[in-house]
Amino acid sequence: MTILRFYQRPSSLSIAFSSRHERSFSGSSELVTLTTRRNQCWRFSPLKSSNGSPLAGASWKDDGKEMPVPKVPDIGSQLAENTVSITVVGASGDLAKKKIFPALFALYYEGYLPQHFTVFGYARSKLTDEELRHTISTTLTCRVDKRENCSDKMEQFLRRCFYHSGQYGSEVDFCELDNKLKEKEDGKLANRLFYLSIPPNIFVDVVRGASRSASSPNGWTRFIVEKPFGRDSESSSELTRCLKMYLIEEQIFRIDHYLGKELVENLSVLRFANLVFEPLWSRNYIRNVQLIFSEDFGTEGRGGYFDHYGIIRDIMQNHLLQILALFAMETPVSLDGEDIRNEKVKVLRSMRVLKLDDVVVGQYKGHTKGGKSFPAYTDDPTVPKGSLTPTFAAASLFIDNARWDGVPFLMKAGKALHRRGAEIRVQFRHVPGNLYKRKFGTDLDKATNELVIRVQPNEAIYLKINNKVPGLSMRLDSSNLNLLYSERYPREIPDAYERLLLDAIEGERRLFIRSDELDAAWAIFSPLLRELEEKKVVPELYPYGSRGPVGAHYLAAKYNVRWGDLSDSS
Repeated sequence: MTILRFYQRPSSLSIAFSSRHERSFSGSSELVTLTTRRNQCWRFSPLKSSNGSPLAGASWKDDGKEMPVPKVPDIGSQLAENTVSITVVGASGDLAKKKIFPALFALYYEGYLPQHFTVFGYARSKLTDEELRHTISTTLTCRVDKRENCSDKMEQFLRRCFYHSGQYGSEVDFCELDNKLKEKEDGKLANRLFYLSIPPNIFVDVVRGASRSASSPNGWTRFIVEKPFGRDSESSSELTRCLKMYLIEEQIFRIDHYLGKELVENLSVLRFANLVFEPLWSRNYIRNVQLIFSEDFGTEGRGGYFDHYGIIRDIMQNHLLQILALFAMETPVSLDGEDIRNEKVKVLRSMRVLKLDDVVVGQYKGHTKGGKSFPAYTDDPTVPKGSLTPTFAAASLFIDNARWDGVPFLMKAGKALHRRGAEIRVQFRHVPGNLYKRKFGTDLDKATNELVIRVQPNEAIYLKINNKVPGLSMRLDSSNLNLLYSERYPREIPDAYERLLLDAIEGERRLFIRSDELDAAWAIFSPLLRELEEKKVVPELYPYGSRGPVGAHYLAAKYNVRWGDLSDSS
């Protein structure tokens, strides 16, 4: 007898068979038996990995000798129906209500979710299914270009939403959730996604309970973990170690929602799909790179959370550093998630460790403008009196490799600034022996070409070039070649959470953070954070609504750089 052992891919079941085969399906422990007319038996056994998910690959045995099976066509839809169960842990929180449930509905509305799916909310609050549906229904919206049947779609989506109340550390409660999930999965091949929209101090409790009591019996089980991933190298490593007591790395999807933003997603396309940029993408032509994040509001009642982490941990060590790694990486072998993440890790490992001299920190103070008073950071009742936590930071980073040696990467992030925005600014070197330098006077920075990628708001890509002003005199002007997304692509841009949730469901990992990537990121910032806290460095005060502390300008001036966002009116 010849036995074919089948190892299932995450989303399909594959096997080659000829037209002479008769197929019979069974609900027993064998997934399927294929019998030829010569009464040869092909038997399938659902072999599983350590996380209960079927493996990928196949082999067959004939007379005790195991042989590989060649690549074969996919007939998964003929062998089993898949279902996806999405459990939002922390369903009563703001993130779940404002971002996760609306993103799931948007995916459903656009037809991206599987035919068979169920959404469960899990939290300690005592709610019924109907109460959950009412709560999230107030945050659901339809795409602006596709409003037809909006209310019908909402109703259909809400009918697939359910709620289970339980303690985050209770395996019994997760076992009860497992029973409800099985009831909705109705014997189909079950895939399960858990979104941990909860504080990091209970990540491990939830993972322990869910992995032991509510993992899929025959499909994949994945966990999306929200930042922060620790406060420094040590706490991050400990969190990873604890998570890996119950999960393997392939099950952990560490989410940084900035990586799901359209302009960040487009960064590698802009560089690798356009010949005009790739030859310029090095120290030979680029003078400096600026990564800027600014908010025009303060902590607004979130001071308790923010004070524990500060602007460096909250924005710079994750959002901006991830964008930097994508920007600076070498060309990956392919678009496969592991190949891209491999290149990002190489960049992070090539970066110098930050020192105190490389950084300026600030904290906003109270300010009155136009008859309106704005509070200081320490006026927030949730912030400890006398707090030294920075609400602003600027840093100079360097990548010690052949492509970027000597090029300053300047980061700036802050709250309560003069405007809201996030952008990447690439300032190119001056033209050698520029014939028109006298037309710019002594300010040669005006003659610098600059590529700006505006991540938010009003997404855009524009290139500053020097141009002659029409007329009889020789007058030069700096003009923009502008790709404004709202004009070129009138369709609404999907929210970052939509892309990341869809990627997690499909097993696409390139926009999620791997554990070694996380270690390399923390290694850059942890010594600085430790020094700031041990020396109790006092942040420079800046008025609410201003351009930030003066020290940030001096930091840039050390490298003969001017912050591009301060004079840009675009």
